[in-house]
Order: sequence, then C-alpha cells, then structure tokens
Amino acid sequence: MTRKCELTGKSPSAGNNRPFSLKATKRTFRPNLFYKRVFNPLTGKIEKMRLSAKAIRTLKKWSREGSEAAEASLEKEDKKK
Repeated sequence: MTRKCELTGKSPSAGNNRPFSLKATKRTFRPNLFYKRVFNPLTGKIEKMRLSAKAIRTLKKWSREGSEAAEASLEKEDKKK
C-alpha cells in the first residue's frame, strides 16, 4: 500500500540531510499517516481511511462548523415561529 493520504493526497517527498559540515545526503520526508474510521454522509456508512494528521484536524474543524451552522439555522427557525 502506498504511503499517501486519501483526502489531501500528501505523499513522501525527497530532500537532503544537512549536518554541520553541509555534506548533503538524500532522505525522504514521510507524511504523518493514521488509519481513521470516517462517516461518509453520501453513502451513510463508516469507511476506514488512511489520513494525514492535518486532514484529521481539518475534518474535526468541518464537523464543528457544520454543527454550528446547523444550530444557527435551528435558532433562526425558532425565532421565525
């Protein structure tokens, strides 16, 4: 399986190690990946995905904003009644 985030598409990238002597040696920068169970609202099922830490934080943010937006719309409806 590839080391790739299924949401953001982050994958390993190449670079150099640079010690004090500035002798460059190749290395890889790997994304910080986790297996996470995520609810898919389109299918109504829970899917297991391989996500980066940044993607998990973004999903948490979206879920907070979604719940706040839902609460705000409910408050507007209550005021209309």
